Amino acid sequence: MKHVHIVGAGIHPFGRTEGSSGLDQGIYATRKALADAGVDWEDIQFAFGGSSASGSADAVLPHLGLTGTQFINVNNGCATGGSALLSGYSAIKSGEFELGIVIGFDKHPRGAFNLDPESAGLPGWYGETGMMLTTQFFAMKIQRYMALHGVSRKTLARVAEKAFENGAVTPHSWRKTTVDIDTILNSRMVSDPLTKFMFCSPAEGGVALIVASENKMRQLGLHGPRVRSVAVRTRPEGSFEVFAPALEIERGKSATQLASAAAFERAGLGPEDVDVAQLQDTESGAEIMHMAENGFCNDGDQEELIANGDTRICGRLPINTDGGCLACGEPIGASGLRQIYENVEQLRGRAGRRQVAGARIAYSQVYGTPGISGCVVLEQSI
Repeated sequence: MKHVHIVGAGIHPFGRTEGSSGLDQGIYATRKALADAGVDWEDIQFAFGGSSASGSADAVLPHLGLTGTQFINVNNGCATGGSALLSGYSAIKSGEFELGIVIGFDKHPRGAFNLDPESAGLPGWYGETGMMLTTQFFAMKIQRYMALHGVSRKTLARVAEKAFENGAVTPHSWRKTTVDIDTILNSRMVSDPLTKFMFCSPAEGGVALIVASENKMRQLGLHGPRVRSVAVRTRPEGSFEVFAPALEIERGKSATQLASAAAFERAGLGPEDVDVAQLQDTESGAEIMHMAENGFCNDGDQEELIANGDTRICGRLPINTDGGCLACGEPIGASGLRQIYENVEQLRGRAGRRQVAGARIAYSQVYGTPGISGCVVLEQSI
């Protein structure tokens, strides 16, 4: 089986960039990735890319060069980035190609995401009655989780506080100002128990990653983390996911549990082997629940782990070292690739003040509606 490596990485800063379209940001990130790898666009044999609000990702082609390369657009909600990487990983793993690129970018309008029920296979009345308010769903889900497993509001605030602290030392983050726990807890309530500082915001940004077979990487004199595994899974029967109107009596595993288990099995590793992790944090409760769903702790253990600082950069398992979605915002097409970009920087020792000492195995998990999860395991390449 061919090994797959990430040999180049480029990012356009997340947040708000006036005068720059989502497409502009995708082109910028692509050129950065090509320069990082020292290869030309003409060398690229295939591309997979995604965008939600900024048109088709293959709109980058006239700007980069009409070389006839294979380009396939990917659209999988917030899990678009993870799905694009899985596509690129599989293309090389199969032996069909040796060098390619995955791209994600977006530029969302200000305000909350405006979701369309019918595009998710739901009737129009579902949205008219308020059932598609994602802030409400996430709040209800974490409320139930807190009651079942003894997680406090202070723990929610600690997750957000950590995110803003990490974002403050990250060049590509949006939020670069720290926010203390009291301010987080006493800020405007959005959906109980989640205040405005506990939610991420729609944003802008672009990410591109150059992927190569090990043979091609050596041939070009490059190096980069090995992709040990990628797995994408959808919601099974009984799973409680976004847009679900109620819990089923017979509960099923979540999409994240399925994707995580598959990623670790394929990698031949376990959660205990991970040195740094990027987990979906649409809001601070999501990071808490995803810690358990990805196998990093038991339900309820988060209260003590987070209070002890285990998830901080200097802790036992640093999580969301660049500030995650809370500090970077969430441009749908780019968000999952941002996680992988951050892990590439960590494994290459290029993360600056947020560098995790001795990081060798890095993990990422992205979650999207209506219940899609993508997990990636990277290993430092010697």
